[in-house]
This record gives sequence, structure tokens and C-alpha cells, in this order.
Amino acid sequence: MSRGYHTSWEIPEEHRTDPAYVEAGAAIALGQAVYNRRASLGIDQASLAELTGLSAEDIDRIEGGGAAPAPPLLRVLARALDAALDMSPTPETHFTS
Repeated sequence: MSRGYHTSWEIPEEHRTDPAYVEAGAAIALGQAVYNRRASLGIDQASLAELTGLSAEDIDRIEGGGAAPAPPLLRVLARALDAALDMSPTPETHFTS
């Protein structure tokens, strides 16, 4: 019987303050927030795309953390998701009903 190898990623503290690392984390958190809210409303990506005027590919990219939308687009997403948008300078972005 073989034992599997398990990798543990250790992120150096200096990386946690790197602007690119912080921005990537924010994009991922935003994508998760959009996905969570969309799923809680029971709508698919195509429907959200139609409500926002974006393409389904754009919604997929946002939800995957591959895009960091500007504030005007965040407001469009919030309206389409019937959500309040809190853009406080914190590490997490949340859409709430």
C-alpha cells in the first residue's frame, strides 16, 4: 500500500502584502461573491449576462476570478443580483440581499 504525497503551500508574509497578490485575492473573493449570490437566486450565467448586458463568458471570467471589474460594472452586477454592494476598503467584497 502506497502513501500519497500531500503538498502544503506556505505563503511567505512578504507575498501577502504584494499588490498583485492582494489584487488576485480580491478578484477571487469577488468572483465567489457573484457566484454565491447568483446561485442563491437560482439563475444561470446566461441569465445574469442578459440582465447585465455582458456575455456569459464575461460572467464566467468574473466568477472565476479572472477579471476585476471597475466600480461602474460592480454596480451593474449588484443591481442585476438584487444586492447591496459594499466597496469598503476591506479584503473581502460581499453582495448581500
